[in-house]
Amino acid sequence: MKSIFFDTANIRLEWLNDYNKNTMVEYLGIEFIELGDDFLKARMPVNDRTVQPLRMLNGGASLALSECVGSMAANLVFDRTKFVALGLDLNGNHLRPVMEGSWVIAIAKPIHIGTTTQVWEIKIESEDGKLVHISRLTMAVKSRE
Repeated sequence: MKSIFFDTANIRLEWLNDYNKNTMVEYLGIEFIELGDDFLKARMPVNDRTVQPLRMLNGGASLALSECVGSMAANLVFDRTKFVALGLDLNGNHLRPVMEGSWVIAIAKPIHIGTTTQVWEIKIESEDGKLVHISRLTMAVKSRE
């Protein structure tokens, strides 16, 4: 399968993680861990920055993870000197709790990649592979010119 991402020869996970220094991505502990032909994968700790008072993953943290991974994937699809993808809509369903002290893994895959919009599905799983959350992210694609 041919990659959906632009210039994959030059995309490095180290660069993606460095690019997000001093942002919410870094604050939440999100780390990009794999780029496939049609997906981007990241992980996030379930810890004091991402839990709610019952010490389980906060739904807002799941949505933030979804937006961060989906948005990054969307912007890797094209030449960033010519276009930018901006979040237009995000919705999600929280399916299962995850307790503090573990990790969750998010996988963003495209549903639609168009010239003016993109739609991404982001699934968040527990370390043992159970589906925790599912989101759909719609991105607006804008010219930089």
